This record gives sequence, structure tokens and C-alpha cells, in this order.
Amino acid sequence: LPSQQKGVGMHEPLVDAESFPRSDIDLYQVRTARHNIICLQNDHKAVMKEVEEALHKLHAREKEKHAKDEAEALAEAMSQNQSLPQAFAKVNTVSPGSPASVSGLQVDDEIVEFGSVNANNFQNLQNIATVVQHSEGRPLSVTVIRGGRRVHVGLTPKRWAGKGLLGCNIIPLQR
Repeated sequence: LPSQQKGVGMHEPLVDAESFPRSDIDLYQVRTARHNIICLQNDHKAVMKEVEEALHKLHAREKEKHAKDEAEALAEAMSQNQSLPQAFAKVNTVSPGSPASVSGLQVDDEIVEFGSVNANNFQNLQNIATVVQHSEGRPLSVTVIRGGRRVHVGLTPKRWAGKGLLGCNIIPLQR
């Protein structure tokens, strides 16, 4: 409130000891100022309430979105596990320094595709041997299941210090 009003604020009395309006201040100016301040405080409260409600909605939406994302990720993980293709063979040894080792093939990898060989056309290990001999020096696409996940490996059969062109042992899976 204006300084010429003798320090009268929001709560000081506007009447004297005998309940008459004070003559040392401009009552109209004090009451108008008090009214304007109260209106501004009410506006401030209303705006802060809106902000609070908007924040609650925002956080609720974020929480919902997070829960939905988690549910979708879980559903995707579940469907991925169910949609893993049929493996037909398994790697049971990998020699260090061999083409198989260099490509990242690991023991216990279950083979789903080995070049053109897959679960639908695999009869015996001779199928894989034929593909390996025809692909010497050329990269083969090999898909394996490792730890419940599909993994692609680029394997190039070639001569190396050890036996064979791969340096790993593959055994058929009994299903």
C-alpha cells in the first residue's frame, strides 16, 4: 500500500478507538488497494491450482505411458520367445583361432539357418558339409539361437592351421 497511508497494510483497522473512520489516511485509496491485492491473490491461487492439476495429469499420463511401454516390451519379449525358429543342429566345440571362432560362433549355439540349410530341408550333417565346401572363401549367413535370442553370424569357411574349413563341431539335434 502507498507509503503516505501511515503504514496501513492489509489487516490494520480503518477506524479509530471510537469506531470512527480514520481521518489521517485516504480510506478510499486503502480499500481500493486492498481489493486489488485480494483479487490478485485469488487469481494467483486459481492459476496455481490449474498448474497443480496439469502437473498431476502430466505425471499420471507419464506413469500410464511407462506402464504401457513396459507391458509392450514384455509382450514383445514373450512373442519373440514363441516365434523363435526351429533349430536343427548344435555347436558342441569351437577351436580357438578357427574361422568359426573368429566369426563369433560359440559352444551351445543352436543352428537355425546355415547358408541355405534350415529346419525344413535339413536331412543330415552332409547337408552342412556340402554348403561349407561350396562356400570356401565366401561368407555364409548363419543364424543361431543363443540364450533364447536369435543371433546372426557371418561365417567364411576357409583353410586354417587346424582341421576342416570351419574349426567347429556341429551335431544334429534330436527333436
